[in-house]
Amino acid sequence: MSVISTLTEVTSRIAIKSERSRSAYLRQMEQARSDGPKRAHLSCGNQAHAYAAMGQDQSDLAEKRAPNIGIITAYNDMLSAHQPFQAYPDLIKDTARAAGGTAQVAAGVPAMCDGITQGQTGMELSLFSRDAIAMSAAIGLSHNVFDSSIYLGVCDKIVPGLVIAAARFGHIPAVFLPAGPMPSGLANDDKARVRKEFAEGKCDRDALMAAEMASYHSAGTCTFYGTANTNQMLMEFMGLHLPGSSFVAPNTPLRETLTAEGTRIALGLSDLGNAYTPVSHVLDEKAYVNGIVGLMATGGSTNLLIHLIAMARASGIVLDWEDFADLSQVVPLLTRIYPNGLADVNHFHAAGGLGLVISELLNAGLLHDDTLTVMGQGLERYTKEPKLVDGVLSWQEGANASLNDKIIASTKAPFQTTGGLSNLSGNLGRGVMKTSAVAPERRVLTAPVRVFHTQEAVLAAFRAGEFTSDVVVVVRYQGPKANGMPELHGLTPCLSVLQDRGIKVALVSDGRMSGASGKVPAAIHVSPEALDGGPLAYLRDGDIVTVDAEHGHLESQDAGIFEREITHPEMGDNEVGLGRELFAAFRQNVGAARDGATVFKFEEA
Repeated sequence: MSVISTLTEVTSRIAIKSERSRSAYLRQMEQARSDGPKRAHLSCGNQAHAYAAMGQDQSDLAEKRAPNIGIITAYNDMLSAHQPFQAYPDLIKDTARAAGGTAQVAAGVPAMCDGITQGQTGMELSLFSRDAIAMSAAIGLSHNVFDSSIYLGVCDKIVPGLVIAAARFGHIPAVFLPAGPMPSGLANDDKARVRKEFAEGKCDRDALMAAEMASYHSAGTCTFYGTANTNQMLMEFMGLHLPGSSFVAPNTPLRETLTAEGTRIALGLSDLGNAYTPVSHVLDEKAYVNGIVGLMATGGSTNLLIHLIAMARASGIVLDWEDFADLSQVVPLLTRIYPNGLADVNHFHAAGGLGLVISELLNAGLLHDDTLTVMGQGLERYTKEPKLVDGVLSWQEGANASLNDKIIASTKAPFQTTGGLSNLSGNLGRGVMKTSAVAPERRVLTAPVRVFHTQEAVLAAFRAGEFTSDVVVVVRYQGPKANGMPELHGLTPCLSVLQDRGIKVALVSDGRMSGASGKVPAAIHVSPEALDGGPLAYLRDGDIVTVDAEHGHLESQDAGIFEREITHPEMGDNEVGLGRELFAAFRQNVGAARDGATVFKFEEA
């Protein structure tokens, strides 16, 4: 089926504005291909260092013309989502050896958990960790002894950082292998209810801890549809995962078989065979448009409005929020997964999962089918479902209709006719809002503002009973230059309580919110940020502001406020402690959120 005109127009616009940078990027990748990766170009001493610890694989590496896979792993056993990766390198190596190739762990990259650092100082390093991950992966791959690559990562900044690295080593094929979600525990809405009760003082810390531990209870990815699971969706929509692999449970026969198959595919894509598929050819304009469509159709995390821009820039492709906004207008919301529904990702997978969503979108002309993936040409392959039949992996026809229409809708009867994210602009700057979980009657608010510089100050005002009428809560100086742009997810329970009391409330910030943020309307990522002289810096308590996600407006009702003199607060407390001093260069050089909030400046030629 041909794609709809808006999809064609947006893709064409992206290609035109990216023409110079994309052409330069592809020239760089072709030059890198011609230079290597060929292990034979290394000196004997170079090679001996590379193979010294490889045991039975030493002779294959030194003497045979067989592909060698570089594994980039985000394994640690503090993150439940990444703990399953512990066993992957041995499985990958064994599989590669049996197939006539080799594999080595090229690098371990940092992987922090935003769930642990929410509301804590460490969250100020969270966004910057994405670029640090990309740099760490680049160091591993810079040894230049690899013919293909496998990336092991799941969570918030990890996958975007790995994609940036993969793009900059785009002459090498890349396969991304997921770990899968933990089993369903305490229902996410029950967890949210206990959090609100704790915020109101209706339950004690023991009850809160019991609820949290019942929700986050085993190895695997958290089951709500936050940034981590949005990443997994993107990897399928963009053709870097194996079809249907994102939400297969850890430590199961199917999961292990998919990991082994991913290894064989990675070997087959190298330049030493007949199916060379560099990741630079997979990550093209159509792949990124497909990713944006998936983001809109599933109501994914707002964090990806930053990460996709940074990922695309690493691929020589220029995205901006206008592209997201235009696609949001024509892509319907097809899923209800917590926080915009009661289901978790295990329920979603059982109801038909990503294969069904991709099928619905393809049939409606809302995805580019003619994209290159790690499985070959065509996204239609991603409508299939992996099955183990007598121990043999096969991809079979997936569900052709929703197995639970409260979780997955059709394009003919969607949950809403537009995507789950909205772009806002006006005299207060440009921002975004995740609307998929926000009730329509809450998406427009005109009210006086209360201005804060920390989320702790908001919580203190809440505990003091200062919010008694409709209010727009402004939390500024939370942008990337100010303090690394931490998520403000800790505000969700108290602002939800205000809504439950009948108070209309909205949040406006140059910071971020978690992908788990729910029913409170939050205009976030506001650019320019306050520390850069952005319009939020002019606001004072009592100014009247309109937050309108239906029509895309973020406005001060009094243009006279911009005649005020700006006095920035002292920011010294953001510069030291828990490693923040090590990231001063990031704060000083980071770009705006609308440009991907990255420290990287990729050349066009």
